[in-house]
Amino acid sequence: MTVIHTHNLIKQYRRFEKAPGLKGSLRSLFKREYIEKTAVENFDLTIENGEFVGLIGPNGAGKTTLVKMLTGIIAPTSGEISVLGYYPNKLENTFKMQYAVVMGQKSQLFFELTPNDTFRLFKELYAIPDNVYNRNVDYFISLFGVSDLLNVQVRTLSLGERMKMELIVALLHNPAVLFLDEPTIGLDAAAQRQMRTFLHEINTQNKTTIILTSHYMEDVRSLCPRSVVINNGKKIYDGSTEKLFDAYQTHKKISVSFDSGSEFVIPGDCERIEHNANKAVFMVPKARSGQVIEEITKHSPLDMTVEEEDIGTVVERIYSVKAGAPL
Repeated sequence: MTVIHTHNLIKQYRRFEKAPGLKGSLRSLFKREYIEKTAVENFDLTIENGEFVGLIGPNGAGKTTLVKMLTGIIAPTSGEISVLGYYPNKLENTFKMQYAVVMGQKSQLFFELTPNDTFRLFKELYAIPDNVYNRNVDYFISLFGVSDLLNVQVRTLSLGERMKMELIVALLHNPAVLFLDEPTIGLDAAAQRQMRTFLHEINTQNKTTIILTSHYMEDVRSLCPRSVVINNGKKIYDGSTEKLFDAYQTHKKISVSFDSGSEFVIPGDCERIEHNANKAVFMVPKARSGQVIEEITKHSPLDMTVEEEDIGTVVERIYSVKAGAPL
């Protein structure tokens, strides 16, 4: 079943541009200058029920604008858009009852209330039956291990604790689609891992369709079998996350240590990071890694590690592709 469908979707903004100073302000009273900004351009997207899709791209690429159109917060300039069979910007109650949004930088919690009170408020807003509400609250509290935080004010929670409550609130009414915009921003490594575990279970157990935007590529790589890359409002990739990273993870990092006096020389096609009589650290093209490792073993190394290329470097390569050019 198709949950989300867009075709030739476009969102354009008009921006007022004023010359600096008092003279520019006075001139703008009589003649205003505008510039056109296309945030999303001719965007085609189809997402099926139960998919976990990552939306990735640099700042200003159009990710959040796309999510806002899919949730009905803003209307598209032109093109086709359908979510769960609805035109999102009509904001019909039957549509709003079937999706949820979690934004890492915007809270839907009431800071002076306790999580328990907030849960009950959302129970009434979404008309959640008692049996469904009790089952969901018990399930999510157990999954996150937050039973000791239910009766304290939200304002006293840490960022990681608050984000857990944000997700619980969003999922109380069993939404068919969950939109996540930077849900792990600012979280420490342990909280990020716990958040990923939670989202994976919600997707697999409840078959919730999840669309995730994140600058933490480990979120996307560990959770999303499919990725959509956006740059300058255009889709430049739509397919397997692993294939995407395999294509752009072009090198391996080798660290090797020797007895003093080793005659090992880093090959000319490798990028030297560190090299002395006892240690060598360098980047080797993936296609050549087997040959280089075989050469290293001839020099009787004391220790050797082979690591995948840093994910941040890979993402920089992906983002450097010009909009409109296929990855």
